[in-house]
Amino acid sequence: MAQPKIPSKRNIYLLGLVSFINDTGSKMILPILPLFIKSLDGSGLAIGLVGGLGETIAALLKVFAGHISDKIGKRKPFVFFGYGIAAIAKLLLAVAGVWPHVLILRSIERLGKGVRQPARDALLAASTTKKARGRGFGIHRAFDSGGAILGSLLALTLFWFLDFNFRQIFLFAGIISLLSLLPAFFVREGNLDAKREKAPAVSISLKSLPRNLEAFILIASIFALANFSYMFFILRSEQFFLKELAVVMPILMYAIYNTIATSFAVPAGILSDKIGRKKVLLFGYALFALVSLAFIYVSSLIMMALLFFLYGLFFAFVDANERAFVSDMAPKEICATALGTFQAATGLALLPASVIAGLLWDSFGFTATFFYGFLLALIAVLLFIIFDRLNLL
Repeated sequence: MAQPKIPSKRNIYLLGLVSFINDTGSKMILPILPLFIKSLDGSGLAIGLVGGLGETIAALLKVFAGHISDKIGKRKPFVFFGYGIAAIAKLLLAVAGVWPHVLILRSIERLGKGVRQPARDALLAASTTKKARGRGFGIHRAFDSGGAILGSLLALTLFWFLDFNFRQIFLFAGIISLLSLLPAFFVREGNLDAKREKAPAVSISLKSLPRNLEAFILIASIFALANFSYMFFILRSEQFFLKELAVVMPILMYAIYNTIATSFAVPAGILSDKIGRKKVLLFGYALFALVSLAFIYVSSLIMMALLFFLYGLFFAFVDANERAFVSDMAPKEICATALGTFQAATGLALLPASVIAGLLWDSFGFTATFFYGFLLALIAVLLFIIFDRLNLL
């Protein structure tokens, strides 16, 4: 008896709606989070820890959550629980009294991401054909980034026009994120039992993955070491302004970044379907290197806006297409495991990336931080080219 197909359009758009609502809440918080940490006497190192530790915890969970999802043949429970615990952590940020509280709650919020993302991405992969996978992941990223735009503008409205403080914005954001659980109820995962019974035993290890996927995970992990927290880009923009504008303008820059990430997510996915993931990813990695270098020399508001435009373009070209590329190379029966392993490897690199960026910021200033990002990204680009020419990808 044929296995029931997962309804592609239904799942892609339902999961997109879940991400849209959740990210509306999340991105109300993110552009003001580094400023909130700073208001609690947090240093560059504190910002690096908050930006990196949560991602590391999420990374450790992703590989186990993905493996368990494959093993039991279920996706939806992981998606639902992950979004739920993240929403609760956002609510509790409203009562954070010192920056270590923010560190703990941000880590819990990222824990939710670690639980949900491999299963969610496996659902997306199963809901598309290989030829249209970049488009499918791009649609989801567009929903996700669209919520980010709305969240940024809501934060700006609440702060500038309605005189909300940081804590009131956190509370409002948490309530919105809880609403993301409603469309999650209607996601369907199909019958995975037949495939699960035939699936081979898989260990949580790079050895269980194809060699070309191992090579790509190595390159992506090196790039992740360069890709430190967005919060340092926000702090750099804050240096141009005084008083209320030191909060308002970084939010606007963040909104520009998310607008571009949203606008180009689907075109970048479609482009990767047509010309190949490798070319699109290589362009994205190189673009991040150039943006990092340019942030050292930015000297005007127009140039700052342009760089946040390019920062959003980098994100559109890289984020969804990395996951689509992994899905392409992974055997179907271990898709969530492969995605979890990839996300674990790259996520583990984010803590040292952000901690090093914070230490460099505290010790030598922003120049050292952004040059570090440029140098590591350049190394990742060169390795990508070399590995591709040696037919290792």
